[in-house]
Amino acid sequence: MRVELYDTTLRDGSQMEGISFSLEDKLRITEKLDEFGIHYIEGGWPGSNPKDIEYFRAVGDLSLENARIAAFGSTRRPRLRPEDDLNLNALVDSGAEIATIFGKSWDLHVRDALRTTLENNLEMIADSIEYLREHGMRVFYDAEHFFDGLRANEEYALATVKAADEAGAERIILADTNGGSLPSWIRHGFELVKEVVKAPLGIHAHNDSELAVANSLTAFEAGAVQIQGTVNGMGERCGNANLVSIIPALELKYGVEAVGEERLRRLKELAHFVAELANMEIPRNQPYVGESAFAHKGGVHVSAVLKNPETYEHINPELVGNRRKVVVSELSGRSNLIYKARELGIELDENDPALPEVVRLIKELEFRGYHFEAAEASLELLIEKVRGNYRPFFELERARIITEILPGGSPISEATVVVRVGDERVHTVAEGNGPVNALDLALRRALTEFYPELREIELVDYKVRVLGSEKGTAAKVRVLIRTGDGMKSWGTVGASTNIIEASLKAITDGMEYWLMKECDGNEKRCGKAGS
Repeated sequence: MRVELYDTTLRDGSQMEGISFSLEDKLRITEKLDEFGIHYIEGGWPGSNPKDIEYFRAVGDLSLENARIAAFGSTRRPRLRPEDDLNLNALVDSGAEIATIFGKSWDLHVRDALRTTLENNLEMIADSIEYLREHGMRVFYDAEHFFDGLRANEEYALATVKAADEAGAERIILADTNGGSLPSWIRHGFELVKEVVKAPLGIHAHNDSELAVANSLTAFEAGAVQIQGTVNGMGERCGNANLVSIIPALELKYGVEAVGEERLRRLKELAHFVAELANMEIPRNQPYVGESAFAHKGGVHVSAVLKNPETYEHINPELVGNRRKVVVSELSGRSNLIYKARELGIELDENDPALPEVVRLIKELEFRGYHFEAAEASLELLIEKVRGNYRPFFELERARIITEILPGGSPISEATVVVRVGDERVHTVAEGNGPVNALDLALRRALTEFYPELREIELVDYKVRVLGSEKGTAAKVRVLIRTGDGMKSWGTVGASTNIIEASLKAITDGMEYWLMKECDGNEKRCGKAGS
């Protein structure tokens, strides 16, 4: 069975709270969706705002290979002729090949929202479709609130889609606009509609009951040829059906070629591209494309996955551009650590004498507040230190922070550190815009005398998590730091009841890790201390 993918990220998705796409964003997303193989892209509502009008002018300059552009709008107003309705004429003027218009299926909306008669609403649906077709447009009809309308007044809801069918709508899309329907209601609705219309059907589901994906796939099973949704389920209220979950389900569960095997491998890339332009974060546990979608933490799970990934994975993560991830924590067994070590390029097996000690240390440190899931550099340092494969590049003897707060002025932090490198002892002082910045600068100033290349690295992210918040200011804190050198970045962790101590641990780990990777066995790379 063929299925059409209809993306409404640029219109319905942009109605999500906190989302605002620029014209350039919309055009870049259009190109990405086309490249991925989406069949229809709803660009916006040209009758509602200047940005969408400009989009339809600009999108014609793109060289799209797969997608057709649709403009969104509504049926005519109750007391206007189609030719006098600004909304319908904006659709015609948009230059889009397809007009997707919505009309009322629920008698409640006809009476209370439109304040017109049931008969006039049927006429509005029919003559709006006819008018757009007369102007050369293909018309998809969205039956708004269809499933709510069907339960309230079955005869009338069916009459509305029949009117759209007889007027020549190319597709009739049944919409669960309030997002409250159950899969069985969706199936029943499709069975009824197939008896009264000839046009192919589609589904437009919202996620207010956490069922938009399930309802969309149920509709597909019931005969829908078009599935509408958004990337990452973006949309008003609780969002729309998530195409990022629907597409792999179609391809890998139903065996339907929606975008094809090669494009499917770029699914995670697409999801993160759109999320970045929307300035939103993809939930780590989002199916298929989240960072934790194929993460394994329990020792029993990891042991089984090492033997056969199918034991705890419903698909191969590489099929959607993701990867398997084994998490090391206090819940871990030896299998987790062996797998993780291999990911880090460390050969570790069941017979390695260091293995029990590493596992013990991880459990002890996590009890004290450490967390290695996002701090792989600290984990690698720990493993190599226990195995005796790490040579210390420096030793931090002591550090002191003084922060001066002047009324009406900016606080000044001064850090003093004493560092030993080989037989030499260095004492440095630095000022920063905060205690962590001052510590970083002081430590870097001390070490660059021996390792000039450390100037290449910098802190790129800093996060603090309070552990046991019921203890108030006496609670432990966990500090996660990301350090980078312009080409790659790595995560380190520190934990303490003192935020400065926790920060210093994460900072020193970040420097030690870089030195271990860049300087071990590479004297030319190590500057003065490596020669």
